[in-house]
Amino acid sequence: MLKPAFQKDDTLLADIEAARSQPGALHIWWLGQSGFLIQYNNTHLLFDPYLSDSLSRKYADTSKPHIRISERVIDPFRLDMIDVVTSSHNHTDHLDAETLLPLLAANPTVQFVIPEANRVFIADRLQTDLDWPIGLTDGQSVTVGDFMIHGVPAAHNELERDAEGHYKFMGFIVEVGPYRVYHSGDTLWYDGMVDSLRPFNVDIAFLPINGNKPERHVAGNLNPDEAARLGRDIGAKLVIPHHYDLFEFNTADPADFVNACQQHGTPYRVMQLGERLRVNQ
Repeated sequence: MLKPAFQKDDTLLADIEAARSQPGALHIWWLGQSGFLIQYNNTHLLFDPYLSDSLSRKYADTSKPHIRISERVIDPFRLDMIDVVTSSHNHTDHLDAETLLPLLAANPTVQFVIPEANRVFIADRLQTDLDWPIGLTDGQSVTVGDFMIHGVPAAHNELERDAEGHYKFMGFIVEVGPYRVYHSGDTLWYDGMVDSLRPFNVDIAFLPINGNKPERHVAGNLNPDEAARLGRDIGAKLVIPHHYDLFEFNTADPADFVNACQQHGTPYRVMQLGERLRVNQ
């Protein structure tokens, strides 16, 4: 039996709509895996959504089955309020055509922010115009509507660049209103990471906790202790874990993250699927 969502489908959509009546606050929903929706003053940015079963079907008859363990919270086509969507790298749980194509159809004016290194791959996967996505690499920033978005490197498992020197794996720091939100993408801890992130004075950090285990035969991430320490060291006001409770073979226990945060004095919040968190300055 799949782990149930806190809220999904019509109830989730009603909650997104209800949040519009509370301008000035930052509203956050966890949509599963590394997908987060943020709303501020009726504008919406969607980080790295995966809202299909494409990977479960792709790997069903292989030695690496992607068995889903939690409910899907929403059909992506029903998210028709999205202004900006991101993809931090080219792995399908962060760049899923079966999620993104319905989103694009439901949001014809949506802007898509990506690592510049992945432009050709993305245009091919989504069959979009090569010039349409907004590409960033480390040290670059762009303003998209009400959002200022900064590119920062991610190591998954390496700090890998293309021939032009652009990072293939990225995190994004988003400034909206008075808030600064860091979505790590998929990453390990790398030299200089804390020094590059601390100056942003991050309010909310979304960090992966599923760890790096070679026996899974997939690229790894921070483990619960590393995520707790990174959040503390960059001075994040709140750390929210992600990249767990989707696939049976590649998950983590958020209780381990809670224990690590309590040990390191890291402010944290573990969200349920579809749950809304309201943040006020």
